[in-house]
Amino acid sequence: MSAQERDEAVAADLPPEIDLSIPSIARVYDYVLGGKENFEADRRATDAMFRTVPETSQLAKDNRNHLRRGIRYLVEEAGVRQIIDIGSGLPTVGNVHELAHAVDPSVRVVYVDIDPIVLAHGRSLLANETTTTVIVADIRDASSIFDHPTVKEFINFDEPLAVICASIIHHLDDDIAYSTTEAIKDRLPAGSYMLISNFLDDDEPRAKELERAFLEGGLGTGRFRTWEEMRRLYDGLELVEPGLVYANDWRPDKKTPTESPTHTLYAGAIGRKPS
Repeated sequence: MSAQERDEAVAADLPPEIDLSIPSIARVYDYVLGGKENFEADRRATDAMFRTVPETSQLAKDNRNHLRRGIRYLVEEAGVRQIIDIGSGLPTVGNVHELAHAVDPSVRVVYVDIDPIVLAHGRSLLANETTTTVIVADIRDASSIFDHPTVKEFINFDEPLAVICASIIHHLDDDIAYSTTEAIKDRLPAGSYMLISNFLDDDEPRAKELERAFLEGGLGTGRFRTWEEMRRLYDGLELVEPGLVYANDWRPDKKTPTESPTHTLYAGAIGRKPS
């Protein structure tokens, strides 16, 4: 079956309100990771990215690696037992709940994404799960997440939790990015954690070129932030060692790439809300 035939077959089962001619961040991310849950518009939106930086897929892999190590820290060392993953994207290898449950199967996880296809795939994947669920909500509206009845059912806001914002804040313009992260931090109980990772502009020419490819190539979003701009996202939080660094320099392990071609294009950290 050709890619077009597969697209048509999948599209036939989707609700009519889903416009597959418009690229989706979740599906573009799925495509660059080598997934199959994407469509022609999503694949076309990546053309400019791959022309600019042929190793663009490694950016997504660096993010997944950072997320993997971050979840391990949060569950194993910080003792977190409830997680909200905002902008979770489509299910892929090494999902947050799988990583968390490898340490403690009782950890509760709520996936949040604005793409209704994520909801459909998530519900199928989690059909037999009792500690993990998925909702559709907009990161720009914190109340749509934290006041959602399903979230209230799974998350006890009298106890610390962790919020994951991996590879999502860079899809928000600056003012919205800062107001959004502030709104999320305001809703967190003391002692909670927040993981943020973002495209980085470290004065490397490829950062500006790739940002332009994201913005003009069809996706329309993708902000590469400087170190100073990224630090603002963590205002009010105590950064966990080693602080804000290149993503692959955050507590690297044996699985962390040592020679990633996109090493200086991605950064991340985990912050803790003071008690």
